[in-house]
Amino acid sequence: MPGGGVVLAATTDVNRIEAPVIRKAYLMCAFAAFGGIFFGYDSGYINGVMGMRYFVHEFTDLPYPAADATEAEKAAFVIPAWRQSLIVSILSAGTFIGSIVAGDVADFLGRRTTIIAGRGIFSAGVIVQVAATAYDLLVAGRLIAGLGVGFVSAIIILYMSEIAPKRVRGAIVSGYQFCITVGIMLASCVVYGTQNYTDSGSYRIPIAIQWVWALLLGKSVGLACLPESPRYFVKRGELQKATKALARLRGQPDDSEYIQQELAEIVANHEYELRATGEGGYLQTWLNCFKGSIFDPKSNLRRTILGTSAQMMQQWTGINFIFYFGTTFFQKLGSINNPFLISLVTTLVNVFSTPLSFWTVERFGRRPLLIWGALGMVVCQFIIAIARTVDGASPATVKAEISFICVYIFFFASTWGPGAWVVVGETFPLSIRSRGVALSVASNWLWNCVIAIITPYMVNPDQGNLGAKVFFVWGALCIGLPLVGLLLANRGTGLSLEQVDALLEESTPRKSAKWVPTKTFAREMGIDGSGVLKGEIVEDVERRGSVF
Repeated sequence: MPGGGVVLAATTDVNRIEAPVIRKAYLMCAFAAFGGIFFGYDSGYINGVMGMRYFVHEFTDLPYPAADATEAEKAAFVIPAWRQSLIVSILSAGTFIGSIVAGDVADFLGRRTTIIAGRGIFSAGVIVQVAATAYDLLVAGRLIAGLGVGFVSAIIILYMSEIAPKRVRGAIVSGYQFCITVGIMLASCVVYGTQNYTDSGSYRIPIAIQWVWALLLGKSVGLACLPESPRYFVKRGELQKATKALARLRGQPDDSEYIQQELAEIVANHEYELRATGEGGYLQTWLNCFKGSIFDPKSNLRRTILGTSAQMMQQWTGINFIFYFGTTFFQKLGSINNPFLISLVTTLVNVFSTPLSFWTVERFGRRPLLIWGALGMVVCQFIIAIARTVDGASPATVKAEISFICVYIFFFASTWGPGAWVVVGETFPLSIRSRGVALSVASNWLWNCVIAIITPYMVNPDQGNLGAKVFFVWGALCIGLPLVGLLLANRGTGLSLEQVDALLEESTPRKSAKWVPTKTFAREMGIDGSGVLKGEIVEDVERRGSVF
């Protein structure tokens, strides 16, 4: 029998190409989403650490301000803007490189193995940071940790999208963003608890706790217990391994009709895409990401633009300004007695708003979420900036600004925060998926790095001195966000990854909400009278293996 005994039965019923969702599938995907804590915790702890008195004293050699120090003397007791910029942005530079490299590693070694490797690199970076007592070592440690975070952040989305059941894929991938918010919150809690320590424990404890997340995601109790992505095995031409992995994920026996049908659709879709784009070597698979016309909704170029634009725009919201520089920003906002507490409040708003997306992303779809979320953020950002321009730093204005910052975070956390990750995870065909996701996540980190570099210069009193008026900048940038949702984003709700490919072929973003699947790729590629995928197709897949 073709395929070494692998039987791939097709069906004309588009609703029967996947087994019913079981609790095991939720647990597997939820654990994979735990990798988001890497990203979130690292983003959350650094802004508090840079505001700690001991850290400022240790890393600048400035004397502590006297009790009777003037406001100018107190304001001068800070990490310089250029060093803030370097410390924060260097992690993003590392993650940019790591996410690009991870696209290749994920196709050579597997999705799960790449995530575990990222965990190891991240742990090495944490060791260097804990040992740091000067800028150079701290910066080096954050660069190394960034490489690991890049591996994890890019491939977690790829892995979760490929193993999640179609009916709940959006909600489960949104769980990654939820874990990011939990990581930020945990970092804020730890920093809040150690802020007044008068020794190196004030900053070393928040840094060292990152080992806990690396351990939980690591080999002994983490991803080693989860199966590899069956779509990775299909790409490698290892159909028997793909069958076993899919059976574990769906809680079905290997010879289950559901497993045969879903695997047939994955194989047929992959073969269909390869025949459309053509085979090629390593370089060609990267070039295929830019193949086609921007005006063709199904072209790879259009998909790459959607993925990279969604991640770029997510950073353009300015959300990481709050989570990277929130504590130091609130210290200068005026009329705030405890900026560490305000930072903690903003992280709590972030955490408790994100789960709303678990329901809305499946109920209303990706496109409306991105459009309306963007409009909400634009309104809040301009209100914050206008209030500061009109009424200065009065106590009432500061309270209003903090309130609207919280509302702005709500709109982000319930829409663009998770929505951008969901769109990236389901946009690309299997033939270029690892590269497409890598490029998209690299776009996130590139703009993350740019914003981390320029923000201190825009905001700090000794530089641009915009203060809260920086929200004019974020608001202006957010004006472009609704266009991404309007012109590029599709429905995606309740569809398998293969059905998303069919949607892109047959519909447009504007009409995608009414689109329903009417075919399967297995039937399109040809089924013999017994209902088994044609032998030559299976043989082609196994012969070809992975195309680099």
